[in-house]
Amino acid sequence: MRLRGLLILLLSLVFINSSYAAGYPGVRTQFLNNKAVICAVNLRTFNAKDTNGNGIIDNDEESGNFINAVERLDEIKALNINTLHLLPITPTGKLKSLGTAGCLYSMSDFWSINHQLVDMTSSLTPVEQAKYFVDECHKRGIKVIVDLPSCGAYDLFLSHPELFLKDRKQLSVIPSDWTDVRLFNAGKENELNQDLIDAHKRFIDMVLDIGADGLRADVATIKPFNFWKEIIKYTRDKNQDFMFIAEASDSWREPPSKYAPFTPYNKLLEAGFDGYYGSFFNLKDWKTAKELINHIQFNNKLLTSYPENKSVILSFITHDEISPIVLYGENYSVMICWLEATLPYNPYIIDGFQSGDDYIYPWANTKAPMSETDDDYYFVHRGKMDIFNFSRKPGGKSKLVTENFKQAFKFRADNQDLIAKGTFSPLKCNNDRVFAYSRSYQGETLVVIGNLDQKRNQRRIAVKVPGVKKKESLGLIHGMPNYRTGKNKIYTDMEAGEIKVLRIADFSI
Repeated sequence: MRLRGLLILLLSLVFINSSYAAGYPGVRTQFLNNKAVICAVNLRTFNAKDTNGNGIIDNDEESGNFINAVERLDEIKALNINTLHLLPITPTGKLKSLGTAGCLYSMSDFWSINHQLVDMTSSLTPVEQAKYFVDECHKRGIKVIVDLPSCGAYDLFLSHPELFLKDRKQLSVIPSDWTDVRLFNAGKENELNQDLIDAHKRFIDMVLDIGADGLRADVATIKPFNFWKEIIKYTRDKNQDFMFIAEASDSWREPPSKYAPFTPYNKLLEAGFDGYYGSFFNLKDWKTAKELINHIQFNNKLLTSYPENKSVILSFITHDEISPIVLYGENYSVMICWLEATLPYNPYIIDGFQSGDDYIYPWANTKAPMSETDDDYYFVHRGKMDIFNFSRKPGGKSKLVTENFKQAFKFRADNQDLIAKGTFSPLKCNNDRVFAYSRSYQGETLVVIGNLDQKRNQRRIAVKVPGVKKKESLGLIHGMPNYRTGKNKIYTDMEAGEIKVLRIADFSI
């Protein structure tokens, strides 16, 4: 009887997984159709149990791991997030390190799971625990992409020097000011470093083995075109729907080290990457609406210039960016929510943004009572998700941001075709601080108006909307109801950092 029961369980698991594969589009298909909604998570903090509330995971508390992460998946699903981007799951370096747990991007090998993400009370092996987590995501229709660090820890340099670049004195090369990592030697276009290629293939095999759906390549620009072409072909020969996202931007013009090669975003797309980050994180610096609109139009043109489909992520907030709450307060976060919900690309957030986390840790840059690395201090970038220590589960206390996040992403989920397939048209406005655009699909139109000035109100705004009539009936999706229509125009006032979303039925632009 016990054998029969085990057989039934195994068959049911096969059925679940085969049903998932057959009944749901892969993440690459979703992404290329602008229907992936991605949330970046640090598993070390994702469901950390900070029982005493001091912001740090003490020895007697449980940090986040593959097993307890499953507890949060229903919450993720309810937020209309359908893809998790796992920040690196490889072991972290301990030598010349930053932070008490080691930076997630300071990898000490390509071929194993970080022991910090493993539940030591489980009988499952580290790989089995990772598979279990991915399977639980898949049961809920959530895809999983895994981060591939761009550089290696000093520990890895000592054990595998053949993988690394060396300067004239045969010393390892530190890229930019990333003092805890060393630059890999990927070789040149016609003379690639086969050792590093083989190491990357081992990483790919591990990621495929745990059932992951895609990969995000950290600072993909510092590997040659032919390097990525070979890695992507190797992977696609095994799984055609495996997604590759390049951390690259059209605003990145040079490598973080004079010793590193530089492959720009457009060549990475040509090499086989499905998408890249763009420069949406520059929203915080853009002073005029034209800068935002120009960037959207730039991407629309770029992504149609390749024979294969390509897309981009709406990277307004990443783990490298300061929290919008810290920068400009709640209204800025709300604006990002509705931009993510109404623009024709793939929304991307980091864990904690959905509730307005400021990522301010009270113990930052203080000496720690103990450490897993040779760094005795809690190394933290103020206002950014912690990737250096065993810290609290991300989460803020802004009801306004939480409410708007839920409303905006539900709106996107309920109007997928309008957002993913609808036309994008910039709308002229009489104020250069106010952006406006429309989205139209099958006789329905959205008009989005936003005040980029996060400090000052803007009055007597006139947005040109060709074809709109005086006293046209507009449905208010979000924003203040202080607007009216005239012939070919919408008139309104805008609070500092406000964004309005209006719906016009039986109307197209």
